[in-house]
Amino acid sequence: MPTGTSDVDPKLLEILVCPLTKGPLEYDQAAGELISRKAGLAFPIRDGIPIMLPDEARPLDE
Repeated sequence: MPTGTSDVDPKLLEILVCPLTKGPLEYDQAAGELISRKAGLAFPIRDGIPIMLPDEARPLDE
């Protein structure tokens, strides 16, 4: 399970967008991920740092 997810700067979360769609992201603190519904991807947060690489994202199972 990711650690340090609560250390993500709230101001950073406000300005981040999906690198593929440029759409909004939802912060899932419990999972330690940033969710792009439009792209169907969840980007991981490691040690408080969002990893915004499509290769690192996991597909949403919806």
